[in-house]
Amino acid sequence: MADTLYPRATRELAQKRRELAPETQAAFDGFSRQVFADGALSAKMKQIIAVAVAHVTQCPYCITGHTKAALRAGATKQELMEAVWVAAEMRAGGAFAHSALMLATAEGEHPRQTASPGE
Repeated sequence: MADTLYPRATRELAQKRRELAPETQAAFDGFSRQVFADGALSAKMKQIIAVAVAHVTQCPYCITGHTKAALRAGATKQELMEAVWVAAEMRAGGAFAHSALMLATAEGEHPRQTASPGE
């Protein structure tokens, strides 16, 4: 992570977030612990998923933190790389699928807009 683009994740920054919104931070911490606990999916698998999602959302802090957590949970570099490739394919697939909107627009067709509930 380039120091010139993103601030370093430090204990001081984490403490500042806690001080500014302690109840919300505590709720988020509890939610995170629950989400990443063993369940129907293992904690390792959840961290591998998190690494893949972090690549789609392009969050450098998440990539770094969840890569470390995945490795601690027993993930291999090969598993993580495969997960990143899955994320890349899904991101590319989304762009490809949305080409239908571009093609319809280019042909002068206007996709139907669905009404919001209650309209």
